[in-house]
Amino acid sequence: MSILERNDSKLASFLFRGQLTQNSIDSLPQSSRETKELDFSAVAQKVSLKELDDDSVNAATKMSAVYIAIAAFENMVRQLILDKMLEEKGADWWESCVANDIQKRATKKIEDEKQIRWHKPRGVSPIFFTEMKDLVSIIQNNWDVFEDVFADVEWVRHNVRALERSRNVIMHSGELSLDDIERVGVIIRDWIRQVGV
Repeated sequence: MSILERNDSKLASFLFRGQLTQNSIDSLPQSSRETKELDFSAVAQKVSLKELDDDSVNAATKMSAVYIAIAAFENMVRQLILDKMLEEKGADWWESCVANDIQKRATKKIEDEKQIRWHKPRGVSPIFFTEMKDLVSIIQNNWDVFEDVFADVEWVRHNVRALERSRNVIMHSGELSLDDIERVGVIIRDWIRQVGV
């Protein structure tokens, strides 16, 4: 009897999860390629940017640089957490090392997105369904994994909280002051120097 003919639910579950993961990975290059083919002017045309009010577009265009910086930062932090936790805690790190409330919020977002099948999901890993405050919590609750990277959990908490304030303004179509913009830049530069990316 071959291993695949065995009536072993754990093995079947493992193989099924492996196949789902492989399917997700196989679909990534196509999604990435679709996005890479579009530059700013192509996206602007597709969303009818020239039809909108010039003053609103100009203000949003200025803030788009801040959006790009914060969005990239947020996903870099997610990737850092994912890499370090996989390396130190193994493949089941999400289930064994992340607080239940964070898992529940992420699971709800995943389930909500599954209902809207016509829209591309935001990611494959549950970490991409977390909020910035959740990222701090994961780092803090697994400090043994991140201590060698950051050295001071209060520094992590303070910087992410400050960035999150600016993030929330930008994500809700607001404008930041020059001081706020400069603060975002300083935090990101300091973080990158500390992490060594």
